[in-house]
Amino acid sequence: MTQQTLDHPDQTRTDSPTTIQPTNHTVPETLDSTGSKLVYLYLDSIGGGDISVLRESLDMKTISIYPILQTLSKKGLVERDGDHYHIVA
Repeated sequence: MTQQTLDHPDQTRTDSPTTIQPTNHTVPETLDSTGSKLVYLYLDSIGGGDISVLRESLDMKTISIYPILQTLSKKGLVERDGDHYHIVA
């Protein structure tokens, strides 16, 4: 853990390393495309998100994400709640 002195002498910021815990996420066998698998795993790992989160985090275009989410929804794997998409438990 390191400390940095900021502009004011009484201010400090502590940077601690982020620990990533291993997880066991599985992809349903019904998913064929790598895009569908990627979006599914990402939504599963973060607990859901909206289009902007998917677009920025996965570096995908919105026009590519919508059909993937529609496919996942039709297969009963993802639900939409307003602008938020999440994995069906």
